[in-house]
Amino acid sequence: MKPAHRTASPALAAPVEARTDRPFLPWAGAIFGAALMVRLLHVWLLGRSPWFNALMGDAHGYDEWARRLAGGDWIGSEVFYQAPLYPYFIGVVYSVFGHSLTALRVLQAIVGAASCALLGLAGFRFFSTRVGAIAGFVLVLYAPAIFFDALIQKSVLDLFFITLALWLTGRLVDRPDRASWLALGLAMGGMALTRENALVFVGVILVWAMVPEVRLKPDTTPAPQTTERIVVSGLSRTLHAAIFIAGLAIVLLPVAVRNYAVGGGFYLTTSQFGPNFFIGNNPQADGTYASLRFGRGAPEYERTDATELAEHALGRTLTPADVSSYWTTRALDFITGQPAAWLRLTGRKVVLLFNATEMIDTEAQQSHAEWSWPLRVGGWFGHFGVLAPLALTGLILAWRDRHRLAVLYVMLAAYAASVIMFYVFARYRLPLVPMLLLFASAGVTALPDWLTSASRNAKAALGAGIVASVVFTNWPVLSVPLMKAIGETNLASALQAEGRIDEAAAHYARAIALQPDYAPAYNNLGVMQRAAGRVDEAIATYHVALQQKGDYPDAHYNLANALLEKGRPQEAAEHFRIALRSIPDSAGAANNLGIALAAQNRPADAVAAFRAAVAADPNSAVAHRNLADALAAAGQVDDAVAEFQRASALDPNDPGTPYNLGVVLLEAGRIPDAISALRTAVALSPRSLEARNNLGIAFGSAGNLDAAIAEFRRALAIDPASPDARRNLELAQQAKAGPQSTRP
Repeated sequence: MKPAHRTASPALAAPVEARTDRPFLPWAGAIFGAALMVRLLHVWLLGRSPWFNALMGDAHGYDEWARRLAGGDWIGSEVFYQAPLYPYFIGVVYSVFGHSLTALRVLQAIVGAASCALLGLAGFRFFSTRVGAIAGFVLVLYAPAIFFDALIQKSVLDLFFITLALWLTGRLVDRPDRASWLALGLAMGGMALTRENALVFVGVILVWAMVPEVRLKPDTTPAPQTTERIVVSGLSRTLHAAIFIAGLAIVLLPVAVRNYAVGGGFYLTTSQFGPNFFIGNNPQADGTYASLRFGRGAPEYERTDATELAEHALGRTLTPADVSSYWTTRALDFITGQPAAWLRLTGRKVVLLFNATEMIDTEAQQSHAEWSWPLRVGGWFGHFGVLAPLALTGLILAWRDRHRLAVLYVMLAAYAASVIMFYVFARYRLPLVPMLLLFASAGVTALPDWLTSASRNAKAALGAGIVASVVFTNWPVLSVPLMKAIGETNLASALQAEGRIDEAAAHYARAIALQPDYAPAYNNLGVMQRAAGRVDEAIATYHVALQQKGDYPDAHYNLANALLEKGRPQEAAEHFRIALRSIPDSAGAANNLGIALAAQNRPADAVAAFRAAVAADPNSAVAHRNLADALAAAGQVDDAVAEFQRASALDPNDPGTPYNLGVVLLEAGRIPDAISALRTAVALSPRSLEARNNLGIAFGSAGNLDAAIAEFRRALAIDPASPDARRNLELAQQAKAGPQSTRP
C-alpha cells in the first residue's frame, strides 16, 4: 500500500524537533567552543608575525576611522563612502579597551565562533541534526573563515550576519512567527551595513514572505512520517513582510537620515555603487578589482579619484550622487555598446567566483598561513575547489525538497549574481560559503542512501557533474605568487610608513622575488630609496617599474620628482606630463611640472602649469605662491601680487609667501608695500636671515637708515658670518655718517 504523501529521504527531511532549537544546543555549544579555540590559536600564532600589527589598505582606513569615532566624532561630516558598521564596531571596541588590536582580534574570534554555531543551527533547521553538525564543524576549520575572522576587515561581520539570517530563515521555514521576522529584518539591515550588495537578500525575503505558503510541517507522531501543509492567510503574509521591513528600517533609516543631514541627498547606505559597478564593468576590467587610477587602491584614494575623474570629465563640481551616476552611466555604456565583450567578462567573473584560489584584497591568506598551522592545515581542504563540487551534490540531491528549500536556493543564486554584477574578491564571495556549506553537508549526508537506490544512469550523471565541477573550480586562473607579492608589497609599505625601513626593504625584495614583473613593488621601493637620500638608486628602480608597466602614473610622477631633485628638469617635465595624462586633475603633478619648467627658464609655460595646479586645487596655498613667483618672473607684477595675497589668505602662517611678495615689491620699487610684506615675514619667522636683510634694504630704500641698521644687526646676530648683511650694515652706517665719511 502506497503512503498518503511522498516525503524526502530522512537525511534531507526537516527534523521533527524543528519547532525548537533545544535539541541542537549541545552541538551548537561544541561547535562554538571548537571554533573559538581554533581562532584564538590562530590569533596567538599570528601575533609572532609582521602581519599582526601592520595596518594596510582598508584595515588602515578602518583603524583611522575608528579612532575618530572613539575620540567622539560619531556623526562625521561626509556621506558614507564605505560600509560603516565595521568601523563603528571597532570604534566601540577602542572606546572600551583602548587602541588594542589584540582585544579587537579576540573579540572577532568570539564573533567568528558564534557564526559557526549559527550555521550549525541553520543546518539543523533546514535539514537535520547531522547536517547542522557537519556544516558547523566544517566552518570551524574552513581556512578563509579563520583568515577573515582574524583580519582587520569587515568580513567577520559578513559571516556573522549571513549565518544569523540563515538560522532565522530556517526558523521561519518551520514556523513563521513575528519575532523571527523582525529579527531577520534587523539581521539583513546589519548585513547591508557591512556588505552593500547583500541588499539583494531583501528582495528575495520579501518575495518569499508574500508567496502563498508552501512550507510543510513534520508530523511528530511515532507513526510513519507524514507531512501536512501550513496555510497562511494573505493578511498574515502581508503582516510578516511589514514586520520584516520594520526591522530593516530600524537599522537602515538612521543611516539614511544621517547621510541626508551631512550630504543633502538620499543615500541608503553608501555612495560607492557607481565606481564599484564601473570597476567591474569596463573595457579594461578582468573580473577582479583594479583601482580607477593604477596603483591607488587604498581607501584614502578611492573616493578622491572617483570624484576628481568624474568632475574633470564633466567639467563641474559633483555631489556624491552625481559621481555615482557618472560611473554607472559609463559602465552601462560599455555593457550596451560592447555586449560580446561584457558577456566574456561576465563569464570570467563566474569562473573567478567559484575558483579554488582566493583572490587577494590587501593581505594574502597564503602569507598568513606561513605563520599559522591551523590556517595552513585548513587550507588543504577549506577552499572552493572542494566546497563547490560537494555543494553541487547537495543542490542536486536536495532538489526533491525544493519547495521547502526554495528560499535557500534563491538566496544563493541572488547573492552569486550580485557579486558577478561587480567584481570578485575573496571577501566578496565569502557570504556564499555558509549557504554552500549547508548544501554540501546535506549532500554528504544523503549520498550513501541515495547511492543504494539511484539508477546507474543517475549515478553516472551525478559523477560526471562532480568531476566537471572539480575541474572547473580547480582550473588554474589566478597566480598564487602574485597574490603573495601583492600582500608583501602592502606589508612593506605599512612598515615603511612606520619607519621600519630595513624590514620594509626585505619585504619589497621578497615581493620582487615572488613576482619579478610586479611594478608597484619597484615603485614603492623607489619611494623608500629616495626618502633615504639614495636618489640615483631610486631613479633606476622607477625605470624598472616603468619597464614592467609603462602607463603607471605614480611611477612617472615619482621618477619626475627624483629627476627634478637631481637637477634634470627637462627629463622631469616629460614624466610629469605623462603622469598628467592619467591624472589630469593632479595639483601636485601640475605644480611640480611648473617647477621643472621654471628651472628651464620657461616662465610662460611655468605660469600655465601653475594655473592648472590652481584650477585642480584652488585651496592650495603652495600652488598659488608658485604661480605668483612665476608671474613675477614673467614680469606680471600686479597679477603676482594678487596670487601672493591669495596664498597668504589660504595659509596665513607661512612666512615664505610674504617674504617672496616683499622681494617682488622691493624689486618693483613699491617700497612701502615691500616693508609691510617683509615685516609680516619677520613676524612669522623672526630667525629668518633673508627676511631681516631684505627688510633692512627696504628701510634703507625708504630713507629710514636707523631702522635699516637695526635690521642688519639683527641679521648678523642670526649669522655673524653673513657677507650680505655685513656689507649692507656698513653701507647703511656710511650713508648715515654723511658724504664726508665716504671713501674713494
